Parts: sequence; structure tokens; C-alpha cells
Amino acid sequence: MVTNFRQREILDQARKDGKVTVEGLAEHYDVTVQTIRRDLAELTDSGQLERVHGGAVVPSGVVNIVYEERRRLNASGKHAIAETCAQAIPNGASVFMNIGTSTEAVAQSLLDHENLLVVTNNLNIANILIANTSCEIILTAGILRRIDGGLVGGLTAELLKQFKFDFAILGCSAIDTDGDLLDFDGQEIMVSQTALKQSRSVMVVADHLKFKRTAPLKICSLKDVDKLFTDVALPGNLLGECNQWGTDVVVA
Repeated sequence: MVTNFRQREILDQARKDGKVTVEGLAEHYDVTVQTIRRDLAELTDSGQLERVHGGAVVPSGVVNIVYEERRRLNASGKHAIAETCAQAIPNGASVFMNIGTSTEAVAQSLLDHENLLVVTNNLNIANILIANTSCEIILTAGILRRIDGGLVGGLTAELLKQFKFDFAILGCSAIDTDGDLLDFDGQEIMVSQTALKQSRSVMVVADHLKFKRTAPLKICSLKDVDKLFTDVALPGNLLGECNQWGTDVVVA
């Protein structure tokens, strides 16, 4: 429940811009930062906003967290996952990498690998791997998604059908308690599902926060994945399910 006019306007601004900041709101309303923090705390308690460093964002169940904010979430965990995943990729491999801050962290950890062929629909990954002069980079076609530098859609999926990758390294927005990998954009899911079919080995990189979030669309199940790289033990009975499916869980 919104308890005052200021909170109603804060909520409207967050829905419009994706994020609001404590300092910006305090200046706009000419009130103390403590007053704004109380407003954000009440909006968070009611489930209408989600607190992040310095402000708040729209909850992740329907709209994805702002991309720059996602880069900062659990950066140390993502780095540990990325380093562990990169160690499982041999020199000379062909790799597909999709959109996401976790896959971008893996790209950073692949800079010392030699003779890789990397196909990606992520402009950020291509820019990271430019520094690896022995890495051949193929950037897919597709519709440019400006918020995160992703290329998505039917053109992207069709190009992937021309390849047979040694490895697909995939990120996702959430993992459900039953092991389903979830995301927000149907055009992005089309690309990830095509990469699954075109890869000899499928690796998923997902930190523990992904098990606390939700998203409306299914990519696949962990039973379709060869390795899951994460930073904490899996919740509930999911580890037992992965063992039954033959999905190797690696905790960085």
C-alpha cells in the first residue's frame, strides 16, 4: 500500500526509469535522505520496489533489474564462478556465450586462453574479448537491445544453426525451485534454446541470487544442462534432482 503522495510518485518514477536513487529523490523533494530511505523501505516491505545500493528498482518478477545494477550485484561471486567455469574450457575450443553479466565475467576470465572461437550475441562480450588477440570472435546478427548490448530474435537463432559448438556458456535471469531456467524476453530465449541444440556441452553460470528471483518465461531445465557453476550449495532438493539428471554442480 502506498501511504503518501510522495511514495506514489516515487513508484511511478521507478516504473518509468527502472531505478530511483536516494540522493536524487531527496534533492527532488527537498527532504532528508533518511525520509527517502523510510519511503523506500515501506515500498520494499509492500513488495512494490526492490532495494539496491543507493536506491531501489522495480522488483524482478516481471521486469528485469537495470543492467548496470546487475553488473554490481554479487560481483565477487560472479568472478569466482567465472574463473571456475573458464578453467573447464580448453584452449582451441569453439564456444557460444549469451547475454548476461555472468557470461561477461566468464569472457573476462577467458582472456588468457588461446585459439578460441567465440560466437556471441552480446556486444559487451565481443568488446571484452578483443583484448585476446588469439581469439576469433563472431558477432551474430539480430535486433539490438540497447539496454544491455544484446542481439536477439529469429536472425540470431538462424545464424547459430550453422554451427556445432564444443561448449555453450549460458546465463539466465532466474532458476526456479524445480530446476527450470527462466528469463524475460522471448526473443532472447529463442537464441538460448537454439544454442542448447547446437552444443556438445552446455554450461550454465548462475550465482545464488538467481535462486531467489523469478521470471515469466522458461528457457529449459537443469536436466538439459551438463554443468551448473554457482557460488553456494543448491537450495532444497535441487542438488539431488541434478544428481539424478546427471547435471554436474560445481560450487566455486
